[in-house]
Formats: sequence, C-alpha cells, structure tokens
Amino acid sequence: MNKSAYVKTAAALLSLNVLFACSNDGKEPENSATAATSASAEEVLALINEQVSYTDEDYYSDWKKENATSIVLNGSAAEFPSDATVLLEDNILTIKAGGVYEISGTWDNGQIKIDAEDKNTVKLVLNGVEINNTTGSAIYVANAEKTVISLAEDTVNTISDGENYIFADENEDEPNAALFSKDNLTINGPGKLIVNGQYNNAITSKDELKITGGEYQITAADDGIMGRDLLAVKEGSFTIDAGGDGLKSSNDKDADKGSIALENGTFNIIADSDGVQSVSSLLIAGGTYTVTAGGGSPDTIAVKDTGMGRPFSSTNETEAVTEEDTTSTKGLKASAQIMIGGGDFTIDTLDDALHSNDSLSIYDGQFSIATGDDALHADAAIEVNGGNINITKSYEGIEANDITINDGDIQLVASDDGVNAAGGNDGSAMDFQASSGEHKLQINGGALYVDASGDGLDANGSIEMTGGTVFVNGPVNNGNGSLDYDGSFTISGGTIIAAGSSGMTQAASAQSEQAGIMMTYPEQQEAGTIIHLEDAEGNTILTFAPAKEYQSVFISTADLKKDTAYTLYSGGSSAEDNTNGLYAEGSYEGGTKLVEFTTSDTITWINESGVTEANSGGFGGGGARGGLGAPGEQTAETDTSGEQVVPGDGEGAPNPDGSGIRPGGGMPNDLFGDLDEETQQKVQEIMEQEQGGTITREEAQSQLAELGIDMPMRSGGRETQSETSEEI
Repeated sequence: MNKSAYVKTAAALLSLNVLFACSNDGKEPENSATAATSASAEEVLALINEQVSYTDEDYYSDWKKENATSIVLNGSAAEFPSDATVLLEDNILTIKAGGVYEISGTWDNGQIKIDAEDKNTVKLVLNGVEINNTTGSAIYVANAEKTVISLAEDTVNTISDGENYIFADENEDEPNAALFSKDNLTINGPGKLIVNGQYNNAITSKDELKITGGEYQITAADDGIMGRDLLAVKEGSFTIDAGGDGLKSSNDKDADKGSIALENGTFNIIADSDGVQSVSSLLIAGGTYTVTAGGGSPDTIAVKDTGMGRPFSSTNETEAVTEEDTTSTKGLKASAQIMIGGGDFTIDTLDDALHSNDSLSIYDGQFSIATGDDALHADAAIEVNGGNINITKSYEGIEANDITINDGDIQLVASDDGVNAAGGNDGSAMDFQASSGEHKLQINGGALYVDASGDGLDANGSIEMTGGTVFVNGPVNNGNGSLDYDGSFTISGGTIIAAGSSGMTQAASAQSEQAGIMMTYPEQQEAGTIIHLEDAEGNTILTFAPAKEYQSVFISTADLKKDTAYTLYSGGSSAEDNTNGLYAEGSYEGGTKLVEFTTSDTITWINESGVTEANSGGFGGGGARGGLGAPGEQTAETDTSGEQVVPGDGEGAPNPDGSGIRPGGGMPNDLFGDLDEETQQKVQEIMEQEQGGTITREEAQSQLAELGIDMPMRSGGRETQSETSEEI
C-alpha cells in the first residue's frame, strides 16, 4: 500500500462517468453515476449516437450526379468554367459559394481556399490531386457554413505544407495545418488521403471534425488530427506519425465541447506525445488501435528503494520524468471520463496507457498493454465490467481513488503495486504513517491475475470481495505485502489466493462472511512449489503453484468452512492442467504434509505448528499484519518451546507464527538485515519519534542519513509530474 497519510477529500465522488457534453437538443447530461451503473457495451455506442449527429451530407455520395464544378490543376495554373464562383490570384484558388467542386491534377505551390459568402455547404471532391504549399496551408477553409471533403473512389490524394509559413500579419498564428478549417469539417469517401504537415498539425478543424470513411496516411510535426469542439470518427483507416499527439481535441473553455468519439476504424498511431488526447470525454465503441506513445515503454522499469526493500517511486531507465519535463506520453487520455464499449487495443507507452483525470469505465474490448507507468489510471474511479485486459509491463497495473471490478479477465504484471486504490493524482508513495484514506477496491466478479513486485492488492481504505477469482503472486521483499489495506478486507464470495513475502503480511478481516486461512512458512519457498489443501476426507479444496518465491499464502474460497478439519501439503506434482497456477481438481501426489488444523475462526492463521495467533501491529487498520509496529507493541513473544523471544536478539529469526516480524516494534525480518543491532535500535527510535510527532519528517530523514541510510519519506505522489489541466 501507499503508506502515505493522505488528506481525506471533502467532496463526494462526483461524475463517475461525466457524460459526453450536452445533447444536440440542448438538454443537460443525464446523471453520470446513474449512467455508469446502467451502461453496457451497446449503450456506449448509443451514447455516441445521441451526442454526435451525422447527416446525409456526412456520408459519401455519387458526386457525378450532383452537377459538380470541375477544377483541373496544372502546375501553377488551374482550369475551371468561366461562370464558376471561383477566383484565382497569386496561386490561391478561392471558392466563393456553396456547391460541389471536383478537383484533380497537381498544384505545385498553391492553396485551395474556401471563403463561401452564402450559407450552403461546400463539397470538395478530391479526385486524384497533389497540392503543395510551401508557405501556408494546402487546403484552407476560412469561411463556410460547412465543408465536406470527399475522397473519390480508387484515388490517391496528397497535400503538404512547408516548414515555415508566411502570414499577412506577423501576429497571426493560423492557419497552422496542411488541411485547416475554421468551421465544421467532414471528410468521407473510399479514397486515400496523404497529408504531410511539416509546419505544425496535419489536419485541424477549429470547430467540429467528423470522419466517416477513407484511408489516411498522416505525418505531422505536431498533432496528427485535431478537432477543437469535437473529433468524431465513424469509420476509416489511419496511419499517423505525429511529433505531438496522434488524435486530439482542444476546446478546454466550454464544458460541453472538446470530446472525442470513435465508433470504428483502424488506427496505427506513433506519437511523441499522447496517442489520443481529449480535453473532455473520450468514448470508444469499437475499432482497432495500435498506439505507441513517447517511444514506448522502457525495457525495464526501475524503482527507487527506500532501504526497506520497498520501491517508492517510478523512474524509467531510458527517461526519468522530472517536474521540468511537461511532455505527456500517454496512450489514451482524457481530462473527463473515458468509456470503452469494445475494440482491439495494443498500447505501448512511456507514461500511462489509459489515463483519465476523472473516471475510466471499460465494458468490453481486447487490451494488450505495456507501459512505463500505470496501465489503467483514473484520478476518481475505475470500473471494469468486461473485456480481456493483458498488462505485460507496468509500474502499477490499475490505480484510482476507487476501483470496481464486476467482470472481465485481467492479467497484469507490475513493478510496484498491482491494483492500487489510493488518493491523489498518481498517488503512489512511501511513508511510515498509516493512511487514513477512504478509498475502496471492490471485486464483484471476473478473473484477476496479479504479478506485483510491490503490493498485490492495495487500498488506502478498504477492500470488499463478493465474487470472482483473484490470484496474486506478490512481492518477494518484506517491505510489501500481497494484500495491503488500511480499513477492512471483507470477503463474502469468490476465490482468492494471495502468495508472497511474509514481512508485511495481511489476511482478510475477521468480519468476513467467507472463511479463509493465512499460512506462513519458516523460510521462503521456491517458485512453483505447489500448495495443496484438502479436507479430512481427502477431498481437494485447491492445488496451486505460485509463480514466484513466497513465504506466506492467504486462501479464501466457498469450499472452506469454519470448524472444519483440513490438511495442507507442500510440493509434489499434479498431472492436471492449470490456469494461472491453479490446477484442475484431480490427481495430486508426492507432496509433504505440513500441517493438520481445524478452522475455529472465520480467518484462521496457521504455520507448520498448527493454528496460531494473527499478527498484530503495522500500518494496516482492519486486518492483522506485520510491519513497523507502534511503540510499545509486542514487547515479547513466546515460542512453541515456551522460550521468550525478546527484541534485539540479533538472529533475525521469524516469530513462531512464521510471520517474520520481530517483536518490540514490529520490524519485519530482513528490513534492515545488513545493519548491526545498535543501528537498528537507533533507526527504530527515529521512526517512533517521527510517528509520534516529536520530530518532523525532514528531521527524521536527516537523522537516518547520518546513520548512512538513504530513506526518502514522501507524504504523497511519485516523483513524476502530476497532470494539470494545462497539460491536457
């Protein structure tokens, strides 16, 4: 868990799903919390259809039957009917009225400009054109009620600008894209459009931008495709190489505008900044997305160590993020909500893969994610209702104030915490004080597999599990735990197996409805060593092989009952198939019987000697665990032989219950294993003074430094920049 003492938020969690602007009839958005609980994959598409209006003009039509005006470009000249509402001056061909204009040929160094003085739609049919303008936009919509650009069937159309623009007024800064529109713009048709935006953006609309078809090959010095008030894609194939963002909306002045809605299409995006960046909401109903942002994830994700075996901050080996570095390199990002109702996503990013400054809801989709930071991050809430999410690399897998998993198949690998319900923006940190947050992790269904080097399931508040299947291959260092929470962890259904180190061990809370056991071992077990549990009649409860070394394991399943006899085995083999380490019920042989015991409480703690007392002390609130105990706790223990174990015995041996917790302060075994006894005592005294408020954190840090211990103690936040509205 983030051991930071977070400040409790005074505001209730509003806008679990802040809906996508106002509807076309001007009605206010429906209540976001209600929408979040009732939405389904189909309803994400329905929500888009309610919020984005397409007319017949937005779709490709047979322009040959529409009395089109033909314009033929020929180098620096252009041919068109004498009665056409078209002006040609200084290599700028200006269309002055609505209508249909078919354009073909090559324009060596000129511009197609639309300055329509009527209220009719201007439709440009690109029927095999190559337009290059070295000093400005190739196509510039300066004034029009609406412009539709159609890509004619079986044509390739190319537009490009230069690296330097010449403006009539030196104070002007637009147009700033190879294809630039000040008003509503729609692009459609089955043809191909190649855009080289060498000055700034490739395609920009200062109003709404809609795309309903076409093939696009886009290169941009900055952003690939940008719609200020709205960017909506119905269909299309997009290859984008952007020095800034791939897809972007930019209206951060009007709360009802600035959203991105993607219904379908194929997107291959390489962006130096964000792949998709919405200044408001991001709604996705389908499509195929291959996104690389910021050069992709680093080969390894380095973490700083507190000296306690506990990583506390994320630092990429390839690029350390500092406060001065303001470049955002996320995959899919929105300052309001993200809702995903389906699609196929392959995302490789330096920063967060999916990031919302508000809420993130996933209802369906296939996700393959590698990231140098969080895979799924929301400042407010994350809700997973379905889909297949495979996180192969991350700093933290899933992070938000509140996290709810209702369904879906999630597999994640994290160099720090696996699932982290924590406060603040990117709120991962290390602190010796217990958090008083009210954050929650709720697991109601689905399958969750966690491989975490930090905490497995982590809540600066409480965890509740009513269903689903959870496997945790937790940390091997004693500064973290497979389970970590401040409030309570109640289980009323489902199956959970959490294996990992024993230094910060927590089990579920005693008030759980479903029974569970916590087994601690006298020494670390090798990865793959089978855990086999059966009842007194020899019926298998479960057979599980952790993927990593472990010294404790917590098990809770509906098959476990209170006041029932069980036997736990170690090692051996099974010929059955296994899923994420859990073997199908069947043959098991060759194991060593470790302990026979009878469950007497809802949560039963055991070691090789039998039933033992739960650990006490530590950071956690509602559940027993190891850790840095409060002053005066556990002044002595008695082992199974009746001998008293006293503080400072110098042996570093675990307690009789196998918890690895030293009495007299609750310092985990191996926490400062390389320090002599005198130094360990001084460290403990410094910690207790800082916890008790007699010295400041900075004073504690200074005193530890004098002992040669570099131990950052942060009150919150990773050593990465926090997102601000200006960065979105």
